[in-house]
Amino acid sequence: MPGKPDNPYANAAGMYGDTAQKHTTNQSELEARVLLKSAKALQDIQSDWENLTSEILEDALKYNRQIWMLFYDTALENPENNRPSDLRSNILNLANFIFKREVEILTKPEKQKLDVLISINREIAAGLMEQAKQATTGKENSTPTAGRPTTA
Repeated sequence: MPGKPDNPYANAAGMYGDTAQKHTTNQSELEARVLLKSAKALQDIQSDWENLTSEILEDALKYNRQIWMLFYDTALENPENNRPSDLRSNILNLANFIFKREVEILTKPEKQKLDVLISINREIAAGLMEQAKQATTGKENSTPTAGRPTTA
C-alpha cells in the first residue's frame, strides 16, 4: 500500500510488509501475511471511520485488490500448477466477489461493508498459515481448503 507521510495506516502497513517479506521464506506464509496486512488496514479504517478520507479508503482497497489480482491472475494463467480445477474456480469466484464488493464500497462507503473483506482475508490467511505449517513439518492435511490461493 503506497504510503504518504501523513497516512499512519499506510506507513505502518508498509513497514510491516517490508519486514514480513524479509523474514518469510515460505510462499504460503508470505501470502498469508500480505492478506493479514490488508485485513489490518481495513480493520483500522473501520475503527477510525469518523476520520476516514476517500484517499485512505481508496488506497486500502487498491492494495487489497492488487493482492486478489495476483491470486486471480495466477489461478487463470497457471492451470497445470498442481492445483485442482475446482480450487482454481473457487479462487476466481472469490476474487470476482471481492472486486465487486470493493466497487460497492467505493460507490457508497459504509463501515459494515468492509466486514466481509476483512473476514475473507483472515480466513484465507489462516488456511495459508496452516499450509505453511504443514509444509514446514512435512505433514499433509487430509481435507484441503477449497479457497486457498497459493501462487506457488
